[in-house]
Amino acid sequence: MSLRKAYFLIFLVLIVDQLSKIYVKTNFVLGEEVVIADWFRIHFIENEGMAWGTKIPGEYGKLILTVFRIFAVVGIGWWLSDSIKKRHSTYLVVAIALIFAGAAGNIIDSVFYGVIFDDSTHNLATIFSPAPYGTWFHGLVVDMFYFPIWEGNLPEWLPLFGGKHFAFFNAIFNVADVAISTGVGILLVFNRRAFPKH
Repeated sequence: MSLRKAYFLIFLVLIVDQLSKIYVKTNFVLGEEVVIADWFRIHFIENEGMAWGTKIPGEYGKLILTVFRIFAVVGIGWWLSDSIKKRHSTYLVVAIALIFAGAAGNIIDSVFYGVIFDDSTHNLATIFSPAPYGTWFHGLVVDMFYFPIWEGNLPEWLPLFGGKHFAFFNAIFNVADVAISTGVGILLVFNRRAFPKH
């Protein structure tokens, strides 16, 4: 796979990711939900950038996470460039490009959203607001895709979790997360093709 094609894939993912986030951010109030089907909803949440809203505690936790991600993306970018130069498997190059694009998409939120959007808590956010909700490197990542395929109370007879409320699948995510997961999935499922033995 050529560097030009890898760049195109990254650009495509970033455009779709950012357009979907900006649309949701400027058309939904935080927590607002639109039911597309019983198993698919658009549900607007924001988080500090880790899966399931996990965050690094402390005053500088968000900054540490954002800086770490920037360094990680630089490393992934080098891996992508090196893999293309060495003509490694297309499976590997596509996987790295998807992971790079997804990580970069969420970094854009973390670095810029705090200074270009106002708060979404009680009203629709406006872009390039004169009263932004945060500061550089402290933006919140916009998530919106929710697939509650099954939700209800588990049977009482189940050990440990019996009678408790359970939702599958309860994660809310974005296009960038899908790109990262797809890239990692390619590396796992097509491992022998991504890393062929010469």
